[in-house]
Amino acid sequence: MKDYEMVIGLEVHCELSTESKIFCGCTTKFGGAPNTHVCEVCSGMPGTLPTLNKQVVEFAVKAGLALNCDITRNNKFDRKNYFYPDLPKAYQISQLYCPICRNGHVDIKTSNGTKSIGIHEIHMEEDAGKLVHDEATGMTRVDFNRCGVPLLEIVSEPDFRSAEEVIAYLTKIRDTMQYLGVSDCKMQEGSMRADVNLSVRPRGQEEFGTRTEMKNIASFKAIERAIEYECERQIDLIEGGGKVVQETRRWDDEKEYTYAMRSKEDAQDYKYFPDPDLMPVVISEEYLESIKAILPEFADAKRERYVSELGLTEYDADIITGNVTLVKVFETSGAKCGNYKDAANWILTDLLKLYKDEGVTPEDKEFDGDKLGTIITMVNDGKINRKSGKKILTAVFEEDVDPQEYADKNGLAQVSDASAIEPAIKKVIESNEKAVSEYLAGNEKNIQFLIGQSMRELRGKADPKTVKDILEKLLSEMK
Repeated sequence: MKDYEMVIGLEVHCELSTESKIFCGCTTKFGGAPNTHVCEVCSGMPGTLPTLNKQVVEFAVKAGLALNCDITRNNKFDRKNYFYPDLPKAYQISQLYCPICRNGHVDIKTSNGTKSIGIHEIHMEEDAGKLVHDEATGMTRVDFNRCGVPLLEIVSEPDFRSAEEVIAYLTKIRDTMQYLGVSDCKMQEGSMRADVNLSVRPRGQEEFGTRTEMKNIASFKAIERAIEYECERQIDLIEGGGKVVQETRRWDDEKEYTYAMRSKEDAQDYKYFPDPDLMPVVISEEYLESIKAILPEFADAKRERYVSELGLTEYDADIITGNVTLVKVFETSGAKCGNYKDAANWILTDLLKLYKDEGVTPEDKEFDGDKLGTIITMVNDGKINRKSGKKILTAVFEEDVDPQEYADKNGLAQVSDASAIEPAIKKVIESNEKAVSEYLAGNEKNIQFLIGQSMRELRGKADPKTVKDILEKLLSEMK
């Protein structure tokens, strides 16, 4: 059997986080009742005219600059003609001849080191609707809510040679879009989708093999499994004397295999032509500079700064910068309490556990970093202990309470006055003569037992260090 390598190119679709659609004023909000976010324009009624949402252009330019692309100064829209039930106009407004971004690249890191992945182009386009298949009745219904939602399609060069590289690239694209604020990239809601174009060839051969396309795979794990399966399928087919057919295939994640949907079209099959209803988009130098001036600090730069300036470990910095929501919580809470290392510890140890226990992600449920900063300050100032801090954190996470009000209402304020702590410790000493005598005889482990009894007597409201100091002072006086 020959040694084969896979060759992969990706088409990544990111729904943009604009309030309205690309060519009309309908909302882009996810989750509305079927066919309620639709008007005459996005449903393709005869005689209607599109009006370009200028924020779509802004978001496209931001994405292009962040992904090291050349920005096309004079670009226009084209009609991509095809019939499908969820495309009411029977054409999609897209960009073929003059896409807004070209010739970019993304650097990724894998187990084999750093690699640059080329980006052929990024173009603006409108989304189609959605077919809803009812297995109970065998019927298919059409929901047009998604029609006209603005998309960026990011088309890579065929530079991938493994599933690991693909996932690293998709992670980088997702992080970049989220840092820019141009897309939430929630794959579970379809706001980030990937088409995988895959072929195989004998290792060392220059010529590409025949490719297949796997459409709209909706999770990183599914993409990884689909790539491995399709690679093996093509190799087995070739080794068995067959030929790979250029076609579009669908990945069934439950059954873990791909099956043919339709023959794969080429550009000429869509009969592209310039859209007569939309003017060309001209990007001026002044506009380009204004966008460059508002680009944010991205994950790689943040990671380096968190390590070099804020004292985080590379591991902690990598986890925090891998999620833009955690970045917001970290920077807000760290600034509030004045201790970024403490903020990182609370986030990675306690806050992420709350997300895990509830089965949600930081994107699904945002958390107020200012309130975390308040909790950390209360602990560090000795107003509450760490245990009470965790209890308040849980209440903030679940009910969004005010930390100080919750502490006051639930009697969580820490006892720090020695005159209030010492009588309770004396009572513990008197009640535990055996443990005390063994400690005085040299069994120093008993100090932990006595500290625990003292904390119980004080109902957990005292600082453990203060309790230990007073306990040791009183015991030393008994020697």
